[in-house]
Amino acid sequence: MFIVTGVSKGLGQAIVKLLLGQGEKVIGIGRSHQFNHSKFSFIECDLIDINAIKNIQLPVLKGQLTLINNAGILGNVKRLSDQKSLDIAKVLLVNTIAPAELTNIVYNSLESKNDFRLVNISSGAANRAIPSWAAYCASKAALNILTEAFFTEEKEKGNNIVAYAVSPGIIDTEMQMQIRNTDPSNFSEIQKFINFKEENELFTPKEAAERLMLLLKIPFNQEIKADLRDVKH
Repeated sequence: MFIVTGVSKGLGQAIVKLLLGQGEKVIGIGRSHQFNHSKFSFIECDLIDINAIKNIQLPVLKGQLTLINNAGILGNVKRLSDQKSLDIAKVLLVNTIAPAELTNIVYNSLESKNDFRLVNISSGAANRAIPSWAAYCASKAALNILTEAFFTEEKEKGNNIVAYAVSPGIIDTEMQMQIRNTDPSNFSEIQKFINFKEENELFTPKEAAERLMLLLKIPFNQEIKADLRDVKH
């Protein structure tokens, strides 16, 4: 079984389509979805609402389960000192705190801890400070450390889990449209992202989802950070 967040569009939607096509059971979590399939169920939850996350009611979870924390937001593309009201709290809630809360809820609902796989969708932005993306970079860097800490803690307890913080590459989604439509005065690297699109260097959501499934078929070597650009397709 798979639990996937942010399934209404983009990578999350592509992941669910691929899994259902493979006959997997999927639980989607988010604000909306577009699926009508006997093996798909949906839990409506706004991931900016931590109390709503804490009140999620899960079915009985047995056997191998993979949680894919995919939902994420970019936030304001603007230098911190130029923002009249910072949105860092919202970005951290969706990108870092919600995945941590969901991981805790799902993991503690499992009968067998050794059947758990965690996939947190991170970003290459976790590894460097990109001007005008401060909140996003910070949220993904924190997500990477949380993933590694969770894995290390469970290893200390003797639980043989799988945990990945996955950089998915640059995917042709609404987030990329948001980036390319930013006022250039607010984002010094905008031309680089325009070039990615014009030079066909973006993954489609389907391509990224396929690479993620290939990654999960590779024996886990305890390397927490993974980049889908390195997965042979």
